[in-house]
Amino acid sequence: MNAISANAQTYDYVIVGGGSAGSILAARLAEDPQVRVCVLEAGRSDLRPYVRIPSGFVKTLTQPEITWQFKTEPSEGSGGRKISTTQGRVIGGSSSINGMMIVRGQPEDFDHWESLGNRGWGYNDVLRYFNRFERYTGNGTNGTTRGRSGPIPVTPMDWFHPISETFIEAAVAAGHKRNPDYNSGDQEGVGYFQRTIENGYRVSAAVAFLAPALKRGNVELLSGVRAKRILFEGKRAVGVAFIRRQGEEETVVKARREVIISAGTANTARLLQISGVGPAALLSELGVPIVHDLPGVGANLSDHYSARLVMRARPGTTTLNEMARGIRLGWQVMRWLAKKPSVLTLTPSQAHLFCKSAANVETPDLQCVFVPGSYKEGKHYVLDDYPGVTGGWWQHRPLSRGYVHARSTNVFEDPVIQPNYLQHTVDQEVMVAGMKIIRGLLHSSTLSKYLVEETVPGINVSTDEQMLEFCKHNGSTGYHLVGTARMGPKSDPMAVVDDTLCVHGLEHLRVIDASIMPSITSGNTYAATLMIAEKGADLILGVRS
Repeated sequence: MNAISANAQTYDYVIVGGGSAGSILAARLAEDPQVRVCVLEAGRSDLRPYVRIPSGFVKTLTQPEITWQFKTEPSEGSGGRKISTTQGRVIGGSSSINGMMIVRGQPEDFDHWESLGNRGWGYNDVLRYFNRFERYTGNGTNGTTRGRSGPIPVTPMDWFHPISETFIEAAVAAGHKRNPDYNSGDQEGVGYFQRTIENGYRVSAAVAFLAPALKRGNVELLSGVRAKRILFEGKRAVGVAFIRRQGEEETVVKARREVIISAGTANTARLLQISGVGPAALLSELGVPIVHDLPGVGANLSDHYSARLVMRARPGTTTLNEMARGIRLGWQVMRWLAKKPSVLTLTPSQAHLFCKSAANVETPDLQCVFVPGSYKEGKHYVLDDYPGVTGGWWQHRPLSRGYVHARSTNVFEDPVIQPNYLQHTVDQEVMVAGMKIIRGLLHSSTLSKYLVEETVPGINVSTDEQMLEFCKHNGSTGYHLVGTARMGPKSDPMAVVDDTLCVHGLEHLRVIDASIMPSITSGNTYAATLMIAEKGADLILGVRS
């Protein structure tokens, strides 16, 4: 039992994390004016140009003042490399630094969650929560599959490059259908991405949900603080202790109703562990008194592992490499200021292809992406000096699993993050298949009027073994960490939360973020995280009613 100061501030709910999930939870729970909510966020203000201007994502990933500069552990599947897997440490969390692309995943993803014993998490159950957060402005869908009045705008691409359109034509010529709305329940096909961009600006979860909630007066945001431990009285969570700087005395906030952990997949697992909730052997190594032995905390880590090819464009072709420099960039800035389509409002990729790696695969297991620009090999978003384009790919549902372990109880020390990329042979096979698909499109006769040479990795990488080695030594994270607080029934020995997102064996403690995903979704995980938060808020309020 932890001693709690009688002078500690008391709220109805204490939420650890003011990111994608935490922003929604604070807003939904505080809709009742009688409820008081406290949000603890390690980051600070999101009022920064690189956060608000969409193309600023190329800068945010390398700014330690607004990000957790996490690195994975080396592994055979990553060629012995540590890989940067940056996460948001700013108001809005990763929704303030991500690629702004909305990909719900496939209905089968959520039906699979339900088949694991998670009642109410099938596609037909969660669809309304996807619809609730979004304000979709595109065409061609009916009212049952897309939301039209939610706080987060989901907008169609409004800036187009002729090479991107030609990439889509090449995919159609190769037998892929054109799909105008991959979020309608039918994901397969080629087209343009949908984004969380409106009027030229990124709209994060903090902008859409948290900022309006703060104006109501019953939500308090404490920024620049790091949760040090969850406080328990027996098996009941009663509050959170936090610090602002190393070595300072901790401050405590108490929760009358619930403590909710929405700190992100890495930090959620680490916080549970250093609070005494996790595998007994690890807690003993850390010197942490055991509150509850829960073996699954930190296990089941999954991520999308991606790789890319680069093609040199014909001399005289204008790609993003040229448009983002000099006078051309100045012109694009002027267009952005005039609220016209501009390269300043682009997402990391423009076109998508959701496809199958083999004929016997039932649903798409690959996501291929295309951007009419290219980056220097080994550099974080540094544009090439020649006109070029990039084709990337990743496996939707990798079978490799890893873990997150706290290194110590010091919350200023990054946790151990080991995704075990490409450990499973199926993952290796799908990555090689993806490389063949994207290479076939980029080298197609349809694109030959624009593209002349493969510069990364080059055509000498041609056998399956060579392609796999290329993926291992040159691939990277999708920044889609999930699964370390896996949702499942009590009969599942590795489950951390039940289907109401309550932590097994404990009281008044929930986890509501991407860490609860039993398996990773078929696409970028941001949309599914928002859905989890919307449903999580209803689960909390339903328990209270």
